[in-house]
Amino acid sequence: QVQLVESGGGLVQAGGSLRLSCAASGRTFSSYNLGWFRQPPGKKREFVAAIGWSGRSTDYADSVKGRFTISRDNAKNTMYLQMNSLKPQDTAVYYCAGQRGDYYSNYEYEYDSWGQGTQVTVSS
Repeated sequence: QVQLVESGGGLVQAGGSLRLSCAASGRTFSSYNLGWFRQPPGKKREFVAAIGWSGRSTDYADSVKGRFTISRDNAKNTMYLQMNSLKPQDTAVYYCAGQRGDYYSNYEYEYDSWGQGTQVTVSS
């Protein structure tokens, strides 16, 4: 398994932007499909975005399409989530996750490596 560590969370006003990073250890990072999930206060964890091992394929939850962009730099063993036009409903703990399947997944049960999470709070 790859070890994942998120960073970049914080407090931002509605309409603002944040960029989350997910740094990975290990030499197999480039073979992992990766995803971002989030858990709003009092709610279940939900899918946000996913990216294939090459970076060419991506997918987004409808709630973030057009506002969030997922990307990765395999040379730096890092994945990113650029979040623009943030809304109070984006407030959550954000987790990065990895898996070595044939394709990326929108389902958290298919991921076997998880970071510890980073808090994002959007004020109105």
